[in-house]
Amino acid sequence: MESHPFIQTFWSLLPPLLAIVLAIFTRRVLLSLGLGIILGVLLLQQFNPLTAVTHLGGNIIGLFWSDNAVNEWNVNILLFLLLLGCIISMLSRTGATLAFAEWAQSRIKNRRQAKVMTGLLVFIFFIDDYFHSLSVGTICRPVTDRFHISRAKLAYLLDSTAAPVCVLMPVSSWGAYIIALVGGILASHGLTGQSAFSTFLMMGAMNFYAIFTLLMVLLVIRGGWDLGAMARHEQQAMNGELFDKAKGTPPGVADSSITVGRVSDLLLAIGTLTLVTVAGLLLTGAQALAQNQVEFSLLAALENTNVGRSLVFGGVAGLLVCAFAMFKHKASLSDWGHTLKVGLKGMLPAIYILLFAWTIAGLISELQTGKYLASLVQQSIPLFMLPAILFLLAGVMAFATGTSWGTFGVMLPIAADMTMAIDASLLLPGMSAVMAGAVFGDHCSPISDTTILSSTGASCHHIDHVITQLPYALSIALVSVIGYLALGYSASVGMGLMAALAAFMLVLAGWAWQQRGLSPAQ
Repeated sequence: MESHPFIQTFWSLLPPLLAIVLAIFTRRVLLSLGLGIILGVLLLQQFNPLTAVTHLGGNIIGLFWSDNAVNEWNVNILLFLLLLGCIISMLSRTGATLAFAEWAQSRIKNRRQAKVMTGLLVFIFFIDDYFHSLSVGTICRPVTDRFHISRAKLAYLLDSTAAPVCVLMPVSSWGAYIIALVGGILASHGLTGQSAFSTFLMMGAMNFYAIFTLLMVLLVIRGGWDLGAMARHEQQAMNGELFDKAKGTPPGVADSSITVGRVSDLLLAIGTLTLVTVAGLLLTGAQALAQNQVEFSLLAALENTNVGRSLVFGGVAGLLVCAFAMFKHKASLSDWGHTLKVGLKGMLPAIYILLFAWTIAGLISELQTGKYLASLVQQSIPLFMLPAILFLLAGVMAFATGTSWGTFGVMLPIAADMTMAIDASLLLPGMSAVMAGAVFGDHCSPISDTTILSSTGASCHHIDHVITQLPYALSIALVSVIGYLALGYSASVGMGLMAALAAFMLVLAGWAWQQRGLSPAQ
């Protein structure tokens, strides 16, 4: 492997870069990912087409079957998407989504209140970013549609309240994963005097990207901050065009209802899905602890939980509730067949993108793109710049690989090793910067699972979501860099936050100047 001319070199950057650049400029996601996959497998096989085809076939099979067993994570995520598609379609056919939209419209009086509802639901669905994006999108889309809020705006609200909240919450799949990583890092460096949990909480205060992204969401909800392409989408939505119809129907759209439904049908279905999913997270975590003969605790259970299996449990339970509503409304066999067909078909575009994204992610891992990017930070740099550089490098890695969790796994140990070797006081700032950068890169990347599922939950064309979210993500990244420079220079969290806040105010002033003379929709 060491003699391979393309592994862990500049060449390993080309497949993800090709896919990302083509996706942005052509807006044809599957074509762009496909060409990136072809280039990646050719690089791995040194441009031998026969062995490249064999290698790619093995990778595709590995998406479903690996190590002589079913690839449970991938299969469960795909099953959950299909289940959710059927739930969405059944809720629509029974009239539950229409009833909820009418109920909400009688209580939610304007666009701002509709956006407030979307933002606040994250505090119910914070347990996992996939769960949040798909479930909140399902609940809120009928309401935001009624108030002519663009699907791109809904996708932004979903994406910008998913990972930024999950990465700050210790009781979430993200929090548990990071706490487990941090615990191993602390142990490897002999730092037994502080717990991984308390370390995680301290790092949260230094996650400038997550903090200021959520602050930006509050301003967007308040109204008047529609930047770049988002302003065009919002204007078109006010004229009745919620998404770009020239690109076809985006994934996740449900069919019309067969009857006047009840709000309780939707609340019961989503509530059951939520409760069973949470119960599944605790149950699968408890089972893992019991197998390892470890005493049960809430945090330990979440560290060892099976998210994919839990989502399927919740999806099946929600589907059964919807099926009962269909029976109650005396749906015919043709209604059943049409409803399930619409639900499955609506999720296929998202599933295709996920399969392509997983394939290119596997090839990127084989090319060791992440390790190459991590090695770039080990060059000689001024000490105070280290947190800012770690933020940017983690952002580039997450952008290129499409995974924040993979970036955590690679970059957190590297950040710890570097800071402990140079200046132990930079340990927490350095790891916090990695956490923030990983979320930033994940937000920008069109091959990120979370970005894809936010588009699906909002029923928005994927590239439209990527392009409309990019100005917000890049602006908050600039704010974060300034905060990390101040943090590295002063070794003070307060100074870092103050510098980031000052930069945030300047960014807002710049946006306000740019929008001068416009009358954005509220």
